[in-house]
Amino acid sequence: MSTEKAIRIEQQGGPEQMKLVDVEVGEPGPGEIRIRHKACGLNYIDVYQRDGTYKLPVPLTLGMEASGVVEAVGEGVTHLAPGDRAAYASPPPGAYSTARVMPAKAVVRLPDEISFETGAAMMLKGLTVQYLLRRTLPQGGLQAGDHVLFHAAAGGVGLIACQWAKALGLQLIGTAGSDEKCALAKEAGATHVINYRSTPDFAKTVREITGGKGVKVVYDSVGADTFEGSLDSLAPFGLLASFGNASGVAPPLPLATLAAKGSLYVTRPTLFTHLATRESAQAMADELFAVVQAGQVHIRVEQRYPLAEVAQAHRELESRKTVGSSVLMI
Repeated sequence: MSTEKAIRIEQQGGPEQMKLVDVEVGEPGPGEIRIRHKACGLNYIDVYQRDGTYKLPVPLTLGMEASGVVEAVGEGVTHLAPGDRAAYASPPPGAYSTARVMPAKAVVRLPDEISFETGAAMMLKGLTVQYLLRRTLPQGGLQAGDHVLFHAAAGGVGLIACQWAKALGLQLIGTAGSDEKCALAKEAGATHVINYRSTPDFAKTVREITGGKGVKVVYDSVGADTFEGSLDSLAPFGLLASFGNASGVAPPLPLATLAAKGSLYVTRPTLFTHLATRESAQAMADELFAVVQAGQVHIRVEQRYPLAEVAQAHRELESRKTVGSSVLMI
């Protein structure tokens, strides 16, 4: 048993609810590991869990992503050993800590060529892009040359998506909230960019870009503010993958609307469904590591905060002041 530091909330609410406290960390049980963190990723799901958008029991240690060194493994864990460099994006929350015991199935070995900082910044966001572009697909899949619409294209997930889509030969149309962010998305590989603040009817612009056809798929993490426009951007039989609620939860959708707009499909996927087995987690991570090591995807770590300054990190994330990825340094 060791005494470690962790960020805990006693009730869901604003950033001020997060407190740095001492916690006791014991030995791993069957199917578990103990990992000493080097860096933790900062993600919007952390905000949802902190503010009550996602209801979770408290007290709660936040954080879904980190990298570090395996200190001990429990019975039945064969893919990891003490001393291994490792990284994960996995429930249950608890990454905002110096060390923790956790399920081993979604923890993977981190290649020596990838730094701990990059590992902490890339797992949740990179694996999200993997399941979106490689697994959450419209009818007939996606082929080189196809148009896709990706909202929040200058965020941590978005910048990875711009790069990965370019590597796949897709024509990604990215939206962002400023000319500066649009420039970042374009630099990362977006074929077209739309500033949704100066061009609020982004669906009209999408139609113009695609010659009136619309896109095969929209990847939307914004939610309420973009939901209707996302539907209006789709080609017949197109797919809306709504995977986040940064502007609030998307409104209820009458099924008849899908028929009226062209036999559309809507899905609300989650990363952790895809990471439910060790085999799936490893296969997804292997593909992510491959595109990073090949130089096709570069992970931009633009903000770094000490663990004790996590409240400021959340404030900047929620106000959309951040670009690329943010990490908490241990």
